[in-house]
Amino acid sequence: MEMDWKTFKKRFPHLAKELESGAQTVRIGGVRSYEAEGFDELRMPDAVSYLRRCETEEQALEIIEYLERKGEISKDYAESLRKQLREKGVRSFGPLKKPGYYLRRYYYGVEE
Repeated sequence: MEMDWKTFKKRFPHLAKELESGAQTVRIGGVRSYEAEGFDELRMPDAVSYLRRCETEEQALEIIEYLERKGEISKDYAESLRKQLREKGVRSFGPLKKPGYYLRRYYYGVEE
């Protein structure tokens, strides 16, 4: 449903005021997009899934090098991951996946 700003302000004055003030903002630590439909992190983890398990940049570099060496990721993609790691840090790939992540997420349905 599309709506112009004037109509939105008329229907939702308090929400419009809050949006205009910028009082409630949330920092986004990382963004992922899934090119392939039906991405299933549980059955087919990607490089970022593994990097989210890392606690240090050294661990992340080791994972990137391993995936590149095994042919799981291309040289260009590995380089872009290294660049992101250098510039933004290991948490730029998303929050840390703690032990039991998959059990909580897929069995209990708890988002982390």
